[in-house]
Amino acid sequence: MANTYCTATSTGLGFITHQDRNDFYLSGHPGEVWIIDDNSEGTAWINRVSGTNKTQVEAQAIVDGKIEEAQLWWDEQPAETVTRHYGPRPEKYTLP
Repeated sequence: MANTYCTATSTGLGFITHQDRNDFYLSGHPGEVWIIDDNSEGTAWINRVSGTNKTQVEAQAIVDGKIEEAQLWWDEQPAETVTRHYGPRPEKYTLP
């Protein structure tokens, strides 16, 4: 099934419900980018959470930007701090 990409600000409780998880695929990424199934339930969720549709290229650019910000922050920290408290350096990845 095809994916739909959007941005939406998580509002906490009720933003993603158990029913949403049962009705369609949904995954969150840096920059409040969400990937969902391209179906009527997914479209209804985007509308419910006041999401903004994005192309895959736009969504990837947002995610890349957030990861680059995290990499810059990580690079500025003392080595013993980041490896002990924050784990490995954030890495870029390609959205499905």
